[in-house]
Amino acid sequence: MKQFVRVMLLALFCVVMLHRATAQVAITVGFGPPALPVYEQPLCPEDGYLWTPGYWGYDPDDGYYWVPGTWVLAPEPGYLWTPAWWGWENGGFLFHDGYWATEVGFYGGINYGFGYFGVGFGGGRWDRGLFRYNTAVLNVNTAINGGEGGITARPTPQEQRVDQARHIPPVAAQTQHVAAARSNPQLRASANQGKPPIAATAKAGTFSGQGVVAAREAGAPYHPAPARGGEQPGAANNRPAETPNAGDRTTTPSHASELQPHQAVTPNSGDPKQDRKYLQQQQKLATQQNAEHQKLQQQQEKEDQKALKVPPQQRQQVEQKHQQQTQQLEQRHTQQQQQLQTRQAPRPSPSPRPR
Repeated sequence: MKQFVRVMLLALFCVVMLHRATAQVAITVGFGPPALPVYEQPLCPEDGYLWTPGYWGYDPDDGYYWVPGTWVLAPEPGYLWTPAWWGWENGGFLFHDGYWATEVGFYGGINYGFGYFGVGFGGGRWDRGLFRYNTAVLNVNTAINGGEGGITARPTPQEQRVDQARHIPPVAAQTQHVAAARSNPQLRASANQGKPPIAATAKAGTFSGQGVVAAREAGAPYHPAPARGGEQPGAANNRPAETPNAGDRTTTPSHASELQPHQAVTPNSGDPKQDRKYLQQQQKLATQQNAEHQKLQQQQEKEDQKALKVPPQQRQQVEQKHQQQTQQLEQRHTQQQQQLQTRQAPRPSPSPRPR
Protein backbone atom coordinates (compact mmCIF):
# COMPACT_ATOMS: atom_id res chain seq x y z
CA MET A 1 0.00 0.00 0.00
CA LYS A 2 2.82 2.41 0.92
CA GLN A 3 4.56 1.55 -2.34
CA PHE A 4 1.34 2.34 -4.25
CA VAL A 5 1.00 5.71 -2.49
CA ARG A 6 4.62 6.58 -3.29
CA VAL A 7 4.07 5.70 -6.96
CA MET A 8 0.91 7.83 -7.11
CA LEU A 9 2.66 10.79 -5.48
CA LEU A 10 5.55 10.47 -7.91
CA ALA A 11 3.12 10.36 -10.84
CA LEU A 12 1.30 13.42 -9.53
CA PHE A 13 4.60 15.27 -9.13
CA CYS A 14 5.54 14.42 -12.72
CA VAL A 15 2.20 15.68 -14.00
CA VAL A 16 2.60 18.96 -12.11
CA MET A 17 6.15 19.44 -13.35
CA LEU A 18 5.11 18.58 -16.89
CA HIS A 19 2.32 21.16 -16.71
CA ARG A 20 4.74 23.79 -15.42
CA ALA A 21 7.28 22.89 -18.07
CA THR A 22 4.79 23.08 -20.93
CA ALA A 23 3.53 26.42 -19.60
CA GLN A 24 7.06 27.89 -19.35
CA VAL A 25 9.13 26.34 -22.14
CA ALA A 26 8.66 27.14 -25.80
CA ILE A 27 10.76 27.77 -28.86
CA THR A 28 12.54 31.07 -29.13
CA VAL A 29 12.09 32.74 -32.50
CA GLY A 30 14.93 34.79 -33.89
CA PHE A 31 12.64 37.46 -35.33
CA GLY A 32 9.72 39.23 -33.72
CA PRO A 33 6.02 38.89 -34.52
CA PRO A 34 4.17 41.51 -36.58
CA ALA A 35 2.62 44.46 -34.79
CA LEU A 36 -0.81 43.88 -33.28
CA PRO A 37 -3.50 44.86 -35.82
CA VAL A 38 -6.11 47.55 -35.18
CA TYR A 39 -9.62 46.13 -34.84
CA GLU A 40 -12.97 46.68 -33.15
CA GLN A 41 -14.22 44.49 -30.33
CA PRO A 42 -17.33 42.38 -31.09
CA LEU A 43 -20.28 42.57 -28.71
CA CYS A 44 -20.07 40.39 -25.61
CA PRO A 45 -22.32 37.37 -26.32
CA GLU A 46 -23.53 36.57 -22.79
CA ASP A 47 -23.10 37.47 -19.15
CA GLY A 48 -20.01 35.87 -17.58
CA TYR A 49 -17.90 35.95 -20.75
CA LEU A 50 -14.50 37.67 -20.46
CA TRP A 51 -12.43 39.21 -23.22
CA THR A 52 -9.21 37.45 -24.26
CA PRO A 53 -7.08 39.66 -26.53
CA GLY A 54 -5.82 38.48 -29.90
CA TYR A 55 -2.11 37.74 -30.40
CA TRP A 56 0.35 36.32 -32.90
CA GLY A 57 1.06 32.63 -32.47
CA TYR A 58 3.93 30.82 -34.14
CA ASP A 59 4.13 27.61 -36.13
CA PRO A 60 7.55 26.23 -37.19
CA ASP A 61 6.21 25.32 -40.63
CA ASP A 62 4.04 28.34 -41.45
CA GLY A 63 5.51 31.12 -39.33
CA TYR A 64 3.44 33.63 -37.39
CA TYR A 65 -0.34 33.34 -37.48
CA TRP A 66 -3.05 35.47 -35.86
CA VAL A 67 -5.14 34.08 -33.01
CA PRO A 68 -8.28 36.25 -33.03
CA GLY A 69 -9.38 38.02 -29.88
CA THR A 70 -12.53 36.44 -28.52
CA TRP A 71 -15.01 36.28 -25.65
CA VAL A 72 -14.62 33.19 -23.43
CA LEU A 73 -16.73 31.96 -20.54
CA ALA A 74 -14.63 32.11 -17.39
CA PRO A 75 -13.85 28.61 -16.02
CA GLU A 76 -14.99 29.65 -12.53
CA PRO A 77 -16.55 32.78 -11.01
CA GLY A 78 -13.83 35.05 -9.69
CA TYR A 79 -11.24 34.08 -12.32
CA LEU A 80 -9.63 36.59 -14.70
CA TRP A 81 -7.56 36.10 -17.84
CA THR A 82 -3.87 37.02 -18.07
CA PRO A 83 -3.10 37.43 -21.81
CA ALA A 84 -0.38 35.63 -23.71
CA TRP A 85 2.68 37.68 -24.67
CA TRP A 86 6.02 37.59 -26.44
CA GLY A 87 9.21 38.45 -24.56
CA TRP A 88 12.81 39.09 -25.54
CA GLU A 89 15.99 37.65 -24.04
CA ASN A 90 19.27 36.15 -25.18
CA GLY A 91 18.78 37.20 -28.77
CA GLY A 92 15.31 35.76 -29.37
CA PHE A 93 11.57 36.13 -28.79
CA LEU A 94 9.86 33.71 -26.42
CA PHE A 95 6.12 33.09 -26.18
CA HIS A 96 4.36 33.05 -22.78
CA ASP A 97 0.94 31.45 -22.80
CA GLY A 98 -2.03 33.05 -21.05
CA TYR A 99 -3.78 31.62 -18.01
CA TRP A 100 -6.75 32.04 -15.66
CA ALA A 101 -6.25 33.11 -12.04
CA THR A 102 -8.06 35.09 -9.37
CA GLU A 103 -5.89 38.10 -10.24
CA VAL A 104 -4.34 39.29 -13.49
CA GLY A 105 -0.62 38.61 -13.64
CA PHE A 106 2.22 40.03 -15.71
CA TYR A 107 1.71 40.17 -19.48
CA GLY A 108 4.78 42.07 -20.57
CA GLY A 109 3.49 45.59 -20.06
CA ILE A 110 1.84 45.29 -23.46
CA ASN A 111 -1.13 47.54 -24.26
CA TYR A 112 -3.67 45.17 -25.83
CA GLY A 113 -6.51 47.65 -25.39
CA PHE A 114 -10.03 46.70 -24.27
CA GLY A 115 -9.16 46.91 -20.58
CA TYR A 116 -5.67 45.39 -20.92
CA PHE A 117 -3.55 48.52 -20.96
CA GLY A 118 -0.22 47.03 -19.88
CA VAL A 119 -0.85 46.49 -16.18
CA GLY A 120 -3.81 44.66 -14.66
CA PHE A 121 -7.29 44.74 -16.17
CA GLY A 122 -9.67 47.70 -16.27
CA GLY A 123 -12.58 45.95 -17.95
CA GLY A 124 -14.58 45.15 -14.82
CA ARG A 125 -14.55 43.04 -11.68
CA TRP A 126 -16.23 40.08 -10.04
CA ASP A 127 -18.87 40.84 -7.41
CA ARG A 128 -20.55 37.97 -5.55
CA GLY A 129 -20.34 35.57 -8.49
CA LEU A 130 -21.34 38.14 -11.13
CA PHE A 131 -18.96 40.03 -13.40
CA ARG A 132 -19.55 43.79 -13.41
CA TYR A 133 -18.48 45.04 -16.84
CA ASN A 134 -16.83 48.41 -17.41
CA THR A 135 -18.78 49.53 -20.47
CA ALA A 136 -16.39 52.42 -21.03
CA VAL A 137 -13.75 49.99 -22.33
CA LEU A 138 -15.67 46.81 -23.23
CA ASN A 139 -18.32 46.37 -25.92
CA VAL A 140 -21.13 44.88 -23.87
CA ASN A 141 -24.87 45.18 -23.95
CA THR A 142 -25.86 47.51 -21.11
CA ALA A 143 -28.56 45.02 -20.14
CA ILE A 144 -25.80 42.61 -19.02
CA ASN A 145 -24.62 42.75 -15.39
CA GLY A 146 -21.86 44.78 -15.34
CA GLY A 147 14.09 42.64 -30.49
CA GLU A 148 15.42 44.85 -29.08
CA GLY A 149 14.43 48.30 -28.04
CA GLY A 150 11.17 46.88 -26.76
CA ILE A 151 9.04 47.72 -23.78
CA THR A 152 11.08 47.49 -20.58
CA ALA A 153 8.26 46.60 -18.17
CA ARG A 154 9.04 44.22 -15.32
CA PRO A 155 6.59 42.30 -13.13
CA THR A 156 5.63 43.92 -9.86
CA PRO A 157 5.86 41.91 -6.62
CA GLN A 158 2.09 41.39 -6.76
CA GLU A 159 2.30 40.13 -10.36
CA GLN A 160 5.08 37.76 -9.32
CA ARG A 161 2.84 36.39 -6.57
CA VAL A 162 0.06 35.87 -9.10
CA ASP A 163 2.50 34.00 -11.33
CA GLN A 164 3.22 31.58 -8.48
CA ALA A 165 -0.43 31.17 -7.41
CA ARG A 166 -2.91 28.60 -8.67
CA HIS A 167 -3.53 28.87 -12.40
CA ILE A 168 -6.09 27.35 -14.70
CA PRO A 169 -4.67 26.81 -18.20
CA PRO A 170 -6.63 27.85 -21.30
CA VAL A 171 -9.97 26.05 -21.36
CA ALA A 172 -10.92 23.60 -24.11
CA ALA A 173 -12.72 26.29 -26.13
CA GLN A 174 -9.54 28.38 -26.17
CA THR A 175 -7.35 25.44 -27.17
CA GLN A 176 -9.70 24.64 -30.05
CA HIS A 177 -9.76 28.32 -31.00
CA VAL A 178 -5.96 28.37 -31.31
CA ALA A 179 -5.93 25.12 -33.30
CA ALA A 180 -8.49 26.53 -35.74
CA ALA A 181 -6.44 29.70 -36.15
CA ARG A 182 -3.24 27.75 -36.78
CA SER A 183 -4.88 25.71 -39.53
CA ASN A 184 -6.48 28.70 -41.28
CA PRO A 185 -4.19 29.90 -44.14
CA GLN A 186 -5.85 33.36 -44.13
CA LEU A 187 -4.57 34.02 -40.63
CA ARG A 188 -0.91 33.47 -41.49
CA ALA A 189 1.06 36.70 -41.42
CA SER A 190 2.64 35.81 -44.74
CA ALA A 191 -0.84 35.80 -46.31
CA ASN A 192 -2.54 38.75 -44.58
CA GLN A 193 0.52 41.04 -44.26
CA GLY A 194 -0.29 41.81 -40.64
CA LYS A 195 -3.95 42.66 -41.32
CA PRO A 196 -5.92 39.46 -40.57
CA PRO A 197 -9.39 39.12 -42.14
CA ILE A 198 -10.58 37.56 -38.87
CA ALA A 199 -9.21 39.79 -36.12
CA ALA A 200 -11.81 39.06 -33.43
CA THR A 201 -14.83 36.82 -32.85
CA ALA A 202 -17.80 36.88 -30.50
CA LYS A 203 -17.18 33.29 -29.41
CA ALA A 204 -14.13 31.07 -29.49
CA GLY A 205 -13.76 28.91 -32.59
CA THR A 206 -16.50 30.68 -34.57
CA PHE A 207 -14.67 32.21 -37.54
CA SER A 208 -17.62 33.06 -39.78
CA GLY A 209 -21.00 34.69 -39.55
CA GLN A 210 -22.24 37.31 -37.11
CA GLY A 211 -19.76 38.59 -34.55
CA VAL A 212 -16.66 38.11 -36.70
CA VAL A 213 -14.60 41.30 -37.10
CA ALA A 214 -11.87 41.99 -39.66
CA ALA A 215 -8.84 44.14 -38.84
CA ARG A 216 -9.18 47.78 -39.87
CA GLU A 217 -5.47 48.03 -40.60
CA ALA A 218 -2.12 46.52 -39.78
CA GLY A 219 -0.51 47.94 -36.67
CA ALA A 220 2.69 48.79 -38.57
CA PRO A 221 4.22 48.15 -42.01
CA TYR A 222 4.63 44.40 -42.48
CA HIS A 223 8.13 42.97 -42.87
CA PRO A 224 8.40 39.42 -44.25
CA ALA A 225 10.14 36.82 -42.14
CA PRO A 226 13.88 36.32 -42.79
CA ALA A 227 15.24 33.13 -44.29
CA ARG A 228 14.40 29.98 -42.35
CA GLY A 229 16.66 28.94 -39.51
CA GLY A 230 15.82 31.76 -37.13
CA GLU A 231 14.35 29.49 -34.48
CA GLN A 232 16.26 27.92 -31.65
CA PRO A 233 15.34 26.33 -28.33
CA GLY A 234 15.19 28.97 -25.63
CA ALA A 235 14.77 29.52 -21.92
CA ALA A 236 12.24 31.67 -20.12
CA ASN A 237 12.56 35.41 -20.46
CA ASN A 238 10.74 38.46 -19.28
CA ARG A 239 11.55 41.25 -21.70
CA PRO A 240 8.60 42.07 -23.99
CA ALA A 241 9.14 42.08 -27.71
CA GLU A 242 9.40 45.34 -29.58
CA THR A 243 6.34 44.91 -31.74
CA PRO A 244 3.36 44.19 -29.48
CA ASN A 245 1.97 47.41 -28.05
CA ALA A 246 -1.64 47.25 -28.90
CA GLY A 247 -4.91 48.93 -29.36
CA ASP A 248 -4.22 51.91 -31.60
CA ARG A 249 -0.53 52.02 -30.58
CA THR A 250 1.06 48.91 -31.95
CA THR A 251 4.66 49.93 -32.66
CA THR A 252 7.43 50.68 -30.24
CA PRO A 253 8.39 54.34 -30.88
CA SER A 254 12.01 55.45 -30.62
CA HIS A 255 11.35 59.19 -30.96
CA ALA A 256 8.52 61.44 -29.83
CA SER A 257 7.86 62.38 -33.47
CA GLU A 258 6.69 58.77 -34.05
CA LEU A 259 4.00 58.91 -31.37
CA GLN A 260 0.40 58.78 -32.49
CA PRO A 261 -1.86 61.47 -30.99
CA HIS A 262 -4.06 60.39 -28.11
CA GLN A 263 -7.81 60.48 -28.70
CA ALA A 264 -10.76 60.30 -26.36
CA VAL A 265 -12.89 57.14 -26.54
CA THR A 266 -16.62 57.81 -26.52
CA PRO A 267 -18.09 56.08 -23.44
CA ASN A 268 -21.29 54.07 -23.64
CA SER A 269 -22.57 53.58 -20.11
CA GLY A 270 -26.23 54.07 -21.01
CA ASP A 271 -26.35 57.37 -19.11
CA PRO A 272 -25.94 60.27 -21.62
CA LYS A 273 -25.20 62.83 -18.90
CA GLN A 274 -22.54 60.63 -17.34
CA ASP A 275 -21.10 59.83 -20.77
CA ARG A 276 -20.66 63.54 -21.55
CA LYS A 277 -18.81 63.98 -18.26
CA TYR A 278 -16.58 60.99 -18.95
CA LEU A 279 -15.87 62.18 -22.50
CA GLN A 280 -14.81 65.62 -21.23
CA GLN A 281 -12.43 63.98 -18.77
CA GLN A 282 -10.91 61.84 -21.52
CA GLN A 283 -10.57 64.82 -23.87
CA LYS A 284 -8.81 66.82 -21.16
CA LEU A 285 -6.36 63.98 -20.55
CA ALA A 286 -5.74 63.49 -24.29
CA THR A 287 -5.03 67.23 -24.73
CA GLN A 288 -2.57 67.17 -21.84
CA GLN A 289 -0.80 64.06 -23.14
CA ASN A 290 -0.55 65.39 -26.70
CA ALA A 291 1.01 68.58 -25.34
CA GLU A 292 3.61 66.44 -23.57
CA HIS A 293 4.26 64.65 -26.90
CA GLN A 294 4.94 67.98 -28.57
CA LYS A 295 7.17 69.26 -25.77
CA LEU A 296 9.32 66.11 -25.80
CA GLN A 297 9.50 66.14 -29.59
CA GLN A 298 10.78 69.73 -29.65
CA GLN A 299 13.37 68.91 -27.01
CA GLN A 300 14.57 65.81 -28.87
CA GLU A 301 14.77 67.64 -32.21
CA LYS A 302 17.06 70.27 -30.64
CA GLU A 303 19.29 67.52 -29.27
CA ASP A 304 19.28 65.80 -32.68
CA GLN A 305 20.62 68.97 -34.29
CA LYS A 306 23.43 69.20 -31.73
CA ALA A 307 24.21 65.48 -32.16
CA LEU A 308 25.07 66.05 -35.84
CA LYS A 309 28.31 67.70 -34.68
CA VAL A 310 29.48 64.87 -32.39
CA PRO A 311 31.09 61.47 -33.14
CA PRO A 312 28.79 58.57 -34.19
CA GLN A 313 29.16 56.81 -30.84
CA GLN A 314 27.79 59.84 -29.00
CA ARG A 315 24.96 60.18 -31.51
CA GLN A 316 23.99 56.59 -30.76
CA GLN A 317 23.84 57.42 -27.05
CA VAL A 318 21.51 60.32 -27.82
CA GLU A 319 19.25 58.02 -29.86
CA GLN A 320 19.11 55.49 -27.03
CA LYS A 321 18.25 58.26 -24.58
CA HIS A 322 15.44 59.48 -26.85
CA GLN A 323 14.08 55.97 -27.21
CA GLN A 324 14.00 55.50 -23.44
CA GLN A 325 12.37 58.92 -22.89
CA THR A 326 9.69 58.20 -25.48
CA GLN A 327 8.80 54.77 -24.15
CA GLN A 328 8.70 55.98 -20.56
CA LEU A 329 6.35 58.80 -21.58
CA GLU A 330 3.97 56.39 -23.32
CA GLN A 331 4.05 53.96 -20.40
CA ARG A 332 3.10 56.82 -18.09
CA HIS A 333 0.31 57.86 -20.46
CA THR A 334 -0.98 54.30 -20.57
CA GLN A 335 -1.12 54.19 -16.78
CA GLN A 336 -2.95 57.53 -16.70
CA GLN A 337 -5.53 56.26 -19.19
CA GLN A 338 -6.02 53.07 -17.23
CA GLN A 339 -6.51 54.98 -13.97
CA LEU A 340 -9.08 57.27 -15.60
CA GLN A 341 -11.00 54.37 -17.12
CA THR A 342 -10.96 52.56 -13.79
CA ARG A 343 -12.46 55.63 -12.09
CA GLN A 344 -15.10 55.79 -14.82
CA ALA A 345 -16.06 52.14 -14.40
CA PRO A 346 -19.72 51.78 -13.37
CA ARG A 347 -20.24 51.00 -9.71
CA PRO A 348 -22.47 47.99 -9.06
CA SER A 349 -25.79 48.81 -7.50
CA PRO A 350 -26.24 47.37 -3.99
CA SER A 351 -28.02 44.06 -3.83
CA PRO A 352 -31.38 44.06 -2.04
CA ARG A 353 -31.28 42.75 1.49
CA PRO A 354 -32.91 39.36 2.00
CA ARG A 355 -36.24 39.51 3.76
